[in-house]
Amino acid sequence: MRIVDRRLNPSGKNFENRQRFLRRVKRMVERAVREASGERSIEELENPGEIAIPADGVRQPSFHHAPGARRDLILPGNREYIEGDRIARPPEDDGAGGKGAGSGGGKGRPDLFRFMLTREEFLNIFLDDLELPDLAKRRIALVDKEGLRRAGYATTGTPNNLAIARTLRLSLSRRIALARPKSETIVRAEEELAAAMAEGGANIENLRRDLEVLRRRRGRVAYLDPVDLRYRRFERFPKPVAQAVMFCLMDVSGSMTEHTKDIAKRFFMLLHVFLTRRYKRIELVFIRHTDEAAEVDEETFFRSVETGGTMVSSALEEMLRIVKDRYDPTSWNIYAAQASDGDNLMGDNERTRALLQNDILPLSQYFAYIEVRDSFFEEVNPFDGGTSSLWSAYAPLQREGGRFQMRRVSKREKIYPVFRELFQRREAGAPHGDHE
Repeated sequence: MRIVDRRLNPSGKNFENRQRFLRRVKRMVERAVREASGERSIEELENPGEIAIPADGVRQPSFHHAPGARRDLILPGNREYIEGDRIARPPEDDGAGGKGAGSGGGKGRPDLFRFMLTREEFLNIFLDDLELPDLAKRRIALVDKEGLRRAGYATTGTPNNLAIARTLRLSLSRRIALARPKSETIVRAEEELAAAMAEGGANIENLRRDLEVLRRRRGRVAYLDPVDLRYRRFERFPKPVAQAVMFCLMDVSGSMTEHTKDIAKRFFMLLHVFLTRRYKRIELVFIRHTDEAAEVDEETFFRSVETGGTMVSSALEEMLRIVKDRYDPTSWNIYAAQASDGDNLMGDNERTRALLQNDILPLSQYFAYIEVRDSFFEEVNPFDGGTSSLWSAYAPLQREGGRFQMRRVSKREKIYPVFRELFQRREAGAPHGDHE
């Protein structure tokens, strides 16, 4: 049984309640976020927005009368009924309870619960369970991220950082240096004085005087003094993290339609959001190509319009040149993502595969290829298993769980499932899924 407190929230509890609500309906919210991401434009991807989930999913248990139980109700404003009148049960298909369409007698769409997600909430849910595969701790780079480490002891601090063993060790050293009498010494002196008084000895006064001296000295030298206290001290330091570079290779040749370019850009926008928010030390290199390839900035990569022939090998050659100039594979984790419609100069396919197989994959942690197609072409002339020239050239390189993976996408709303398959967090050695 769960008891829900529906009273007004005290100050400062709204955020906790909101997070508790999101955890409770996490699966429905995740599904709604993924659907919303497929409907948004590239510019709106990082913006907050409204999402809708079924109202039945947010209902909470509550106490109510058992069926058939008798109960008395007071209905304010009632002018039609008196005690003893029977009220007919409303028909189930007339729209009562929010389940009908409100007209006719047919069943309508289920109620939806709509609410706004902040930008942070949207992206946290959107990026949950994603990571770069096989991020190796090669050479590490110091960034602005900080950590805490032990830095000896201090004479001041908080009680929870008190170093008890070190404090007691200093206390013992001080008591030994100041000759603080032990409890056993005082007990022995008291026993000697008692024995002398019982026997009527002549040295009773000396023994009493010695006992008093021991007691005063013990009282002056405390067992634990503030000078003994030692606290564990911590200091901040730049925390090392792995450094990585992601190469974004996009085909912008004449065979790429507006539809396929939009899908490709959407894929790279998802990749850009994912990398820049999840990793602190990541560099992105943008390469556009027709029959020639060139490194461009982010604005040109996503906005510029150009056309021309297609030679995919030019993009791979440009990537290799940049790696040689700026990114030593022994120091950097190298990743690449390529998007193309699969059209390539026939004489270039063999060279493209050789570059990828012999030069790029050996130095890369992971290489993802997506082939973007027009949905109309897919329906009219589906290519069984993928028979575009570039797909056929790449197909022998893909193996289950390998560092090279490829997928096809023909509809904008399918880009997120494909992106998630390529970059979802998986256990070491777990295979990559397949998607048609």
